[in-house]
Amino acid sequence: MKKIINNIEHIVLEQTKGLIASRPSLKMNNNPCYVWHESSPNQVALVSGGASGHEPLHTGFVGKGMITGACPGEIFTRATPDQAYECASQVKTEQGVLFFIKNYIGDIMNFELAVELLHADGVKVGSVLIDDDIAVKRSLYTTGRRGVTGTVLVEKIVGAAAAKGYTLEQCEELGRRVNNHCRTISVALKSCIVPAARQASFELADNEVEFGVGIHGEPGIERIEYHNANDLITRMFLALKEDNEYTRTLRTWDREEGKWNEIESSIDTFCEGDDYIAIVNGLGGTPVSELYIAYNQLWKCCQNSNYHIVRNMVGNYCTGLDMEGLSITLLKADPEMVELFDAPVDTAAIKW
Repeated sequence: MKKIINNIEHIVLEQTKGLIASRPSLKMNNNPCYVWHESSPNQVALVSGGASGHEPLHTGFVGKGMITGACPGEIFTRATPDQAYECASQVKTEQGVLFFIKNYIGDIMNFELAVELLHADGVKVGSVLIDDDIAVKRSLYTTGRRGVTGTVLVEKIVGAAAAKGYTLEQCEELGRRVNNHCRTISVALKSCIVPAARQASFELADNEVEFGVGIHGEPGIERIEYHNANDLITRMFLALKEDNEYTRTLRTWDREEGKWNEIESSIDTFCEGDDYIAIVNGLGGTPVSELYIAYNQLWKCCQNSNYHIVRNMVGNYCTGLDMEGLSITLLKADPEMVELFDAPVDTAAIKW
């Protein structure tokens, strides 16, 4: 195994230092490790984080118009409670702090603890759970669907809202709405290699694809035969289009009572004639040229189904180390979401 690394134990620290060296506007705390930037004290602070290995998620999205701080865990390992708590304590404002939590058991446990600690400190705090992966209702790491590339859209859209002066309550509501309007499906042609393991997470034959794979190399819905790009993208699109029934129980933080409440929440129905924001996302080992081949077929599928793609992103945004494969994300976008998506952003990974 050849990797451009020095020491397996120092990968996250060294890559984070490299990010800071390349972006002088960012700041870094070494122990515990987190990244942040100075934002307006008059806006809600947004904090995200989780396992490393998915770059540019999350540290690559710290900056103006997106998130305020990020906590990178070790490779495929959740961020710790002290990372989340100390990062949020660093960036908190009188307007409050909002956590974005991907739906993995360890992430939920650690970030919810940080919410409780901040509340005890008198900080106004909330959270949004992200669970856009339609492949599973339960996996090795989750109770319910996984949080994957939809996280990028939640962070971008709510980041713009915070910059415009939305309140914590408005940011929280918007984040949950974006999540419920968003769906993702992923496929792998080849497994990633985790540096500490020094071997592939799974093996695929030359004519096989793992359909519905997770970004940590979790098994998919099924292993299917691979024919060509167009057939594969069409199958992925149909999976997104036909996924109209999903309700789950979400935990929400009651800031008045200082306790967790449970609410029932359902995904939004995809309809013909609606506007959509599309992401074709590489999983780390796929050439960008192939991502554009995939986008071309996705665009055709959407046209044929009268889905209006009004904005798109093609590239690597939420990866699985060097996994060969891609994900497709569709967000049914209302005018407010489109306006906020278009708002200026300046981060290491996205700038417009």
